[in-house]
Order: sequence, then structure tokens, then C-alpha cells
Amino acid sequence: MGVIRDFLSDFSGPALKQGAIDVGTMASGMAVELPFVAIRGARPGKTLWLNGQVHGDEINGILAALRFARSLDPATMSGNVVVTPTANPHALDSRRKRNPYDDLDLDQCYPGNPGGLISERLAHALMEEIRGTADLLINLHTMNALFDSRVYAVYKVHPDSPLSEEALLDLIALFEPNVACRMDVGGKGELPGNIAGALDYQCLALGIPAFMLELGGGSRCEIANVDQAERGFARLAARLGILDGQADDFVAKRVRRVTRRGWLTFAHGGLFMPAVEAGVTLPAGSLLGATMDLHGNPLERIELAHDAVVIGLRRDPVVHTGERAAFVAREWEEVETNIAR
Repeated sequence: MGVIRDFLSDFSGPALKQGAIDVGTMASGMAVELPFVAIRGARPGKTLWLNGQVHGDEINGILAALRFARSLDPATMSGNVVVTPTANPHALDSRRKRNPYDDLDLDQCYPGNPGGLISERLAHALMEEIRGTADLLINLHTMNALFDSRVYAVYKVHPDSPLSEEALLDLIALFEPNVACRMDVGGKGELPGNIAGALDYQCLALGIPAFMLELGGGSRCEIANVDQAERGFARLAARLGILDGQADDFVAKRVRRVTRRGWLTFAHGGLFMPAVEAGVTLPAGSLLGATMDLHGNPLERIELAHDAVVIGLRRDPVVHTGERAAFVAREWEEVETNIAR
């Protein structure tokens, strides 16, 4: 059994434990480990697992998960909450997306390999703790530091998932996301790589309901997004029976499901000035922003070729040919939820 599972299965009363999952060592002898906070309730119940980050520049999820965990009273809980603040400590320390020691994208490495590169070993160590322990997992992310966005969700569909897509959307709606994007695991219209190696998808393969929650932009604290995530955690914990009653009077009536999304890129380098804010829904022909050269001459207008939801919008004005200007939803629909609070 894992160290977290051992603690949660000890029915000696409500308690909080902080510790670490051992993974390896550095040349200096410094430990490579995954910190955790585990809260065991007074009564048995389900286990909600919050993973704060897999990419080292994504900070808001760490803050939200830890603040939520430290706000709980174990004596009032039926079940457990586990927080792994970071699954990628090397990347966190270097404030970059990928682990600097193997340059792998950790969220394409699950379920991992106990004899592999360090990212694969980190992935394996976390999955071994999650396996047989978590009843639901949220894989917390942000966009990178160059972009602004409102809170949104990303989810995948797996044939072994214990929840239907509609039931998963019911849970996602508790977080009031701007959109909920259904991600094609085959990679169609998405970033290249092993999308099936994501933490949430591999949890689904184990029969553990899971989804991604994107909490704004990276490398900074956005307190409104942190607060929004905490409210969602409380609603979800109440839905799972971990917390008594309901967290607030929020009623999740619908969620906007995105089935096609993609990037708009710059044809020319220059300085970008946005004309709108991230999160807005706009008709075809709308101007998102424009670039100018270093003499102030107009270069390029970034306009929508179709109706779109602007999921993310570049905030860094210094741009180069081929870099991303905006992340937009091209096809979406309003989905009614089955939640009545």
C-alpha cells in the first residue's frame, strides 16, 4: 500500500497528515519527492483528489487546492480529501512547463514507468498512490504566462469511465466554467503529442472519474480564479458526501460544451495590442487585436473568420511569426445539467 492509502485506511479518527511520496534523489543527495496533504474524515466515505499542477509554471491550482484543504475540519467530514500540490517539482522550481532534466511533458507521461526517465518515474509514483485510493480526481492547470483566460474545463471520454459524459459535465458545471472543452485524445485539432498520457485520462482508464480545470494564466496568482476554484471544490465535496449539506446556494443549470477549438497565430512579428478581453463570445469578423512594427506602422489585424468564444488571449505584446495569438472555440452548444440543489 502507498503512504497516502495507509493513512486514509487507518480508522483511528479524523486527522490531517502532510508528507511526501519518495521518487529518487539528486546528485547532491537532495530527495526527489511529491509533497502531499491528506485529510481523513471522522466517518468513511469517498476520496476527492486534487492535483495542483503537472506543469511547473501553472500556479493557481496549487494555491486553490492548498487553501481549500487547510480550510477543512476533519471532524466534520465523511470521507477524505488529498492534495498533491505539484506532480512536477523540478519544473516548479525552475518555473517552466517541462522538467529540465529530461524535457518531457509530464502530462503526456502517465501512467509512467518506474525504471524510466525522471518524468516517467514521477508519473508512476503518483499513479501508484492514486490507484485504488481516489474516487474522483481534478487535474489542475492554467494556460501559460503569455495568455489570459477565464476559468474553463477540459475533459476526455474513455470507454472505461464509470461516469457518462453527461454526468461528468454535471460535476464540471459546479465550477462555473466559461466553457467545458471535450478533448479528442487522438489529437485532432489539438496540440501534438501523447494526449492519452494525461493524468486525467489515465485515471479514467482506471475507472476513476477525472477532468482538467484550467485556472487562468500561468506564473502568477489570480485570486479571483483561485477563489472560484475553491468554491467549486466545496460544492463538489458536498456532492460526494464528504462535506455535510451544500456549500452554497449555487444551482448549476447548464454548461457550454465545446467540441471544436484551435489556435490563431501571427503571420508577422511585432507588438500586439489586444482589442477584447479573454472569455468573450464574438461574431465572425470581430477584431481580437492588431500588431505594429517597431516604427509604429500597422502590420496585422487578428480577426475572427467565424463566430467564436475567445478561450485564451495573448497578453505578452512581443510576438513572432507563428506564435499564438488566441485560443478559440469554433463549435459549441449549451448542455442542460441534471443537478438540482
